[in-house]
Amino acid sequence: MDEIKTIVVNRSAYADNDLEADALRSYLKEKGTFLVNLMSSPGAGKTTTLTSLINILKKEYRIGVMEADIDSDVDAISIAKNTGVKSIQLHTSGMCHLDAGMTKDGLDGIKFEDLDLIFLENVGNLVCPAEFDTGASLDIMILSIPEGDDKPLKYPLVFEKCDLVIINKIDTIEYFNFDFEKCKKTILMRNPNATIIPISAKTGENVNEVAKYFRNKIKSWKEN
Repeated sequence: MDEIKTIVVNRSAYADNDLEADALRSYLKEKGTFLVNLMSSPGAGKTTTLTSLINILKKEYRIGVMEADIDSDVDAISIAKNTGVKSIQLHTSGMCHLDAGMTKDGLDGIKFEDLDLIFLENVGNLVCPAEFDTGASLDIMILSIPEGDDKPLKYPLVFEKCDLVIINKIDTIEYFNFDFEKCKKTILMRNPNATIIPISAKTGENVNEVAKYFRNKIKSWKEN
């Protein structure tokens, strides 16, 4: 009887996307455009945070925003109206995330070549967006105080993938049972390299710290 060989041929379902994301990341680096992927659950304050942040950074960088949603153009209109930067809406037609190919389509649509910094506001969801590499050079997520301090335990992947965790709506902390130190400890347990910055996008508290973080990241990215 001939010898039977078993050959393992399985591969990651995300392998093709990962290759496309790496290629996109390299291409953007070559063009000098820094892409940021922003994730959060619905209502955490992505658009409000972006508005506050962009109004600080827009004097230093040429900025664009890609707003991803299943439908509507509410956020793209809001960003354009309140910041004056280039903004487009990406409709996912029911998809709960963006992947590298969809991100590239968005970049073609926004004509990114004249932009230094682009924010991709991903679909509001704590699960699917974290599973797909968009080709961004920086992944950040926003956790808001009303959501509770247990989210890093319930949705670990998004916290593990992020370079920066913004804890938003700290102006509401007296109204909610949110243990900031416990939450911080859990995030760092999941991701020891994460930077954590508490802010209030509504009042502007600590948004300058986020702007400083971005300046340092972009500078390092350009030098390496």
